[in-house]
Amino acid sequence: MSKNLFYINHDSNIPKYRQLVQNINTAISQNLLSYGDVLPSVNQLCEEASLSRDTVFKSYQLLKSQGVIDSVPNKGYYVAKEIRRVFLLLDTFKAYKEVMYHTFTSSLPDNYIVDVQFHNYNAAIFQKLVEDSVGQYSNYVIMPFNNDKVKLSLSKIPNDNLLIIDWNTFDTNTNNVISQDFGKAFENSLTEALPHLKKYNTLNLVYPNYTNHPETIINYFNSFCNKNDFKSTTITGKNNFELQKNALYICVSERSLGYILSECNAKNIVIGEELGLISYNETPMKKFIQNGISVISTDFELMGKRAAEFVLGEENIQQIIPTTFIKRQSI
Repeated sequence: MSKNLFYINHDSNIPKYRQLVQNINTAISQNLLSYGDVLPSVNQLCEEASLSRDTVFKSYQLLKSQGVIDSVPNKGYYVAKEIRRVFLLLDTFKAYKEVMYHTFTSSLPDNYIVDVQFHNYNAAIFQKLVEDSVGQYSNYVIMPFNNDKVKLSLSKIPNDNLLIIDWNTFDTNTNNVISQDFGKAFENSLTEALPHLKKYNTLNLVYPNYTNHPETIINYFNSFCNKNDFKSTTITGKNNFELQKNALYICVSERSLGYILSECNAKNIVIGEELGLISYNETPMKKFIQNGISVISTDFELMGKRAAEFVLGEENIQQIIPTTFIKRQSI
């Protein structure tokens, strides 16, 4: 058995027992270790990897508690089940991403280990996270953004193992993609809401300069307003704008949503009567806030479920998850 499987970086900040656990899980995930394979003895690993008995024993006991390995008296430790490691890279951790994450992980068997990371739209962080992970996982589920470094990093992952989610960026006929439509589907949702929008004098798209929401939404917002003879405004900059009664506000940012809710509370503006409000992206709490916030949202539960099906089936997939309008008391 190759000593490289159990290589320990003694200068790393990661505890040695954690490195050993990760190495064994990775080896199983890559089929370098298979069900029934016997692992080196505690004494052998102590000598080969320059580890203490306590470190090796702690690693083995942790893996044993997880059901990854087992032991037989006088025969040692062996691989007890097949492990598959999945790399999940998201932009940020928000409530609606938590819905997708929970559905994704709960749809996988317990022998699938999901390592989740966040890039926060930082190209250098994205590049390092992806390139450090190459070859370490059986599948990669990644939420990218439009940047040349991002594109270069994604090209280093085999297409059959890579699933791009949420943003349909760098799409080719060979990429696996589960995305949402930030353009036409948004306009269609507004059209569905049209009977409820006609009571407002002005439609306002709140698109602050700190958001990473795709700019294409602005074009489709303007298109909808022009087709339906609405006066409209796109509000950019920071959250310091003055709210107007008899107007509808569409928020693509949770921070902007919070600002509007706070201002309405401070000025005793009744949401749904004196002012309309639609939020982008459904979260579990929006059905309860102010007796219900109307939303335009993709189905993040379905996105998580379909991502899990890709990981389990490893079949090519290119799917746009539907975006829908949910009417509540805020309009």
